[in-house]
Amino acid sequence: MRILVPVKRVVDYNVKIRVKADGTGVDLANVKMAMNPFDEISVEEALRLKEAGKAEEVVVVSIGPAKAEETLRTALAMGADRAVLIETDEAVEPLAVAKILKAVADTEKPGLIIVGKQAIDDDSNQTGQMLAALLGSAQATFASKIEIDSDSATVIREVDGGLQTIKVKLPAVVTTDLRLNEPRYASLPNIMKAKKKPLDKKTPADFGVSTDPRLTVLKTEEPPGRKAGIKVKSVAELVEKLKAETGVL
Repeated sequence: MRILVPVKRVVDYNVKIRVKADGTGVDLANVKMAMNPFDEISVEEALRLKEAGKAEEVVVVSIGPAKAEETLRTALAMGADRAVLIETDEAVEPLAVAKILKAVADTEKPGLIIVGKQAIDDDSNQTGQMLAALLGSAQATFASKIEIDSDSATVIREVDGGLQTIKVKLPAVVTTDLRLNEPRYASLPNIMKAKKKPLDKKTPADFGVSTDPRLTVLKTEEPPGRKAGIKVKSVAELVEKLKAETGVL
């Protein structure tokens, strides 16, 4: 079985986000970029399934600018077998991403597609579900555990009320949650080897997919600063402040 894992290049989660002065978006100048954390978890899970003998090949794919090659090489250094870069300088929305991934899946014929449940830059949480719909395949979202049988996958998923266990037929799309695993660090020798591995490069036009945006961002602004907290001496004082200052009660 082949496992396909989409990965996205995003601002490193440790970086403090800055909004452009004109409010047109996030300032990416001289900002450290990295693989989306949920996608790191997806790559790790695919590698573990391969190491357990449940898969023969792990293929990673990224849609983005030429610099997304760095993200793919990180996945190769972790242990992925092949990498595909769909190169575009446009901001690609979830539906277009799902359409491109469907085209890649039609070519690669994976038995399982493991997708990060969301990207930390846009938080859309849409691509995996859209991809499953386009493929007409089963889906299991927010996975915290994945077990593969010969023709099915048992997935424990996180829901509001706790944990839900479902069984889906393969091929399927699974989206990963934070508690699925702890991604490994790539070793220095593997990082050096990954730099020499060839990438399969394509463009959205090769798949006949338009990346024209359906949404227009009107304004981007930083959230308001949080006010300092205060201490109260009694429950009565707390209730009074909630009534008078916040209007909660």
